[in-house]
Amino acid sequence: MSLSLPGRSNLTHFFGALAFAILSNSAFAVAPIFSTEEGAIRGYDPVAYFKLNKPVKGKQDLHTIWQEAEWHFSSQANLDAFKADPEKYAPQYGGYCAYGVAQGYTPEIDPSAFKVTGGKLYLNLSPAVLKKWKKDIPSYVKEADKNWPELKAGTFVEQ
Repeated sequence: MSLSLPGRSNLTHFFGALAFAILSNSAFAVAPIFSTEEGAIRGYDPVAYFKLNKPVKGKQDLHTIWQEAEWHFSSQANLDAFKADPEKYAPQYGGYCAYGVAQGYTPEIDPSAFKVTGGKLYLNLSPAVLKKWKKDIPSYVKEADKNWPELKAGTFVEQ
């Protein structure tokens, strides 16, 4: 009895399929909040987007944990406001790129590419993507709202 290894072609197909499964957004659930080593929103203060209409870097010593992510704030007042009502200030779609979620993906974000509209914070991948987002926010929100639960759960199937 001899032991044989799969052929090179079979191994290539196997590892190719494995890589696709790992890299595909539809294969696995995403973290509920996009976060880096700097924290949620790359360490920017979510409340400042509403109060100052601009991105403001949070301070390391002003932070809280919410939905398994660390959130940073530029002032104690903003930290307190977030703690009192995190859903009001947290970005939509877990802080992933809103335009990307509308397209069925969960790209990272640039904290400076944002829009507060309808009392909600939307972040995008880049200023160029934000420009696309602004062209038809209501339609993109409708698509992103539809896609987000499935992307979050890892059950999204592109249609």
